[in-house]
Amino acid sequence: MMPWLVTDSSTLLSGVRETSLGKLVRDEMLALILRGELAPGQRINEPDVAARLRVSRVPVLKPNEVADLYELRSALDGYAGHRAARLADAQRRTLVRKLGASMREMKTYARKHNVQGYYASNLAFHWDIVASSENEQLTLSYRRLVQQLHLSRLKNLSRDVGMQASMVEHEQIVAALAEGDAERCRRLQETHVTAAHERLVDLEQGQQASAKGHP
Repeated sequence: MMPWLVTDSSTLLSGVRETSLGKLVRDEMLALILRGELAPGQRINEPDVAARLRVSRVPVLKPNEVADLYELRSALDGYAGHRAARLADAQRRTLVRKLGASMREMKTYARKHNVQGYYASNLAFHWDIVASSENEQLTLSYRRLVQQLHLSRLKNLSRDVGMQASMVEHEQIVAALAEGDAERCRRLQETHVTAAHERLVDLEQGQQASAKGHP
């Protein structure tokens, strides 16, 4: 199991003394979404979440903070892709097979518009690339970063256009990785994350404009 996927609130609470408030809330939100109890884009009932986690409020990331996190994630994913493409042939082929399995799962979930399933496979796809680096500091940094972006990424993927664009970009990344083209893999990983953030900004601006037009 990927390190941040926790589906039991009691597990979250058992580590409360050594885990930040923000991480607890984000993991709880992700667990609710993956269990189908909360739909991506659905308004979060802060009192319910606060009561569940025994905290006073739910921390919300500001747009500039989200932008900074996406910028950092672009750099980390790019570095991970570069390293993955330089793996020995046998290791690289094994990774390509794992990524192919995740892509097939994502296509199946996309056809059903199963955002929760798609996102879980999407997390696995990117985590396998990062984990293949066998760089402990990279994986620790990436894990902390991704924990802060769960809700933003789910919101982004809740639209068909987000999933479709993501799948095309994944195929390009895996093709570069399979060819051992490290620079191209780095570039595709970086632009994949940058494009995802641009789609998120467009979505949020559209929602804001719609809200202004419908008081």
